[in-house]
Amino acid sequence: MNFEPNPKTAELAARLAAFMAEHVYPNESTYRGQVGQMGDNWQPVPIIETLKPLAREAGLWNLFLPDSTLGAGLTNLEYAPLCEIMGRVTWSAEVFNCSAPDTGNMETLERYGSEAQKKRWLVPLLDGAIRSCFAMTEPGVASSDARNIGSTIVRDGDDYVINGHKWWSSGSGDPRCELFIFMGKTDPDGADPYRQQSMILVPRSTPGITIKRSLPVFGYDDAPHGHGEIVFDNVRVPADNILLGEGRGFEIAQGRLGPGRIHHCMRLIGLAEVALEKMCRRALQRQPFGKPLADQGVTRERIAESRILIDQARLLVLAAADKMDRVGNREARKEIGMIKVAAPNMACRVIDWAIQAHGGGGVADDFGLAYAYAQARTLRLADGPDEVHRDQVARLELKRYR
Repeated sequence: MNFEPNPKTAELAARLAAFMAEHVYPNESTYRGQVGQMGDNWQPVPIIETLKPLAREAGLWNLFLPDSTLGAGLTNLEYAPLCEIMGRVTWSAEVFNCSAPDTGNMETLERYGSEAQKKRWLVPLLDGAIRSCFAMTEPGVASSDARNIGSTIVRDGDDYVINGHKWWSSGSGDPRCELFIFMGKTDPDGADPYRQQSMILVPRSTPGITIKRSLPVFGYDDAPHGHGEIVFDNVRVPADNILLGEGRGFEIAQGRLGPGRIHHCMRLIGLAEVALEKMCRRALQRQPFGKPLADQGVTRERIAESRILIDQARLLVLAAADKMDRVGNREARKEIGMIKVAAPNMACRVIDWAIQAHGGGGVADDFGLAYAYAQARTLRLADGPDEVHRDQVARLELKRYR
């Protein structure tokens, strides 16, 4: 395996790193100040809106979308190091129109949408004119197993009528959110449990949608993005809004979540790199008990272990990306499951050690580590909990010996 960036990726990575150095890193305090002073946090953050045109002008827009002429034409392996660079700052991916859940929703529309659906929704999403939400998880069932989904999508003449209770519906709090991709059952009693589900496009303005609240993550509201608890009560949409057709929801979910998981993992590696950098700087600056933290054996051990864990995770993610490109997401599902366990756990460990090195300041907001930990810890649950991925990896491994 050769994971050295090819010339195209290396050139994009250099341009992206330069953009981050010139426009993003210097504005981290600007971002924090604007979020805290806007009064209404559920509005677009001005600095992000200021930087978006600059990213477009720099040719750093829609870098994702493998196997498509609509993006930058990169493979998963080529996109991975760029995603890591963006992950160094939690909000920067939106600057390049590469943030979740929009990337996953755009890939879903590109792969599975009709031409009319693409024109109506994909074009403005690619342009950054609107944002979107993915509504799959439910509070009443263990919905990491999509077979448990309880929401219903019932055909009624030329329409479908949607009923359900969703939560952790990321992106629903943004006032620019105009589209929900909703997963429910069109055939709840079907013989094949993997053909009972469907996905359908639901305009945000449709009557019957109530956002009950946005759920905080360790006290952070993630505004203006937000993770909504939403009730769909007799929501009626045209039958043409179904994706691919009835019974294809599980198939779409598997196709959507694979790339999304690898994006999350690469961003986490960037986040962990920043945590390690902060840990090293702190260790050289602080002098408890008469000598620098960097001279304490436990600190050195944690720095070394962090470097090992980050590099291990990066290589595992690149191997998964390479396999996805060569044989497809389904055949790479074991590798995708492995990285979805390895990367968040690695990031949690490294960020936790960085917090420890910063003492009380680490759990405050002064160094950005508390929020970074909240993000990493959440991703041990988002897109499937560790236990589900470990179970799948084990089953696929045992299959070789049956």
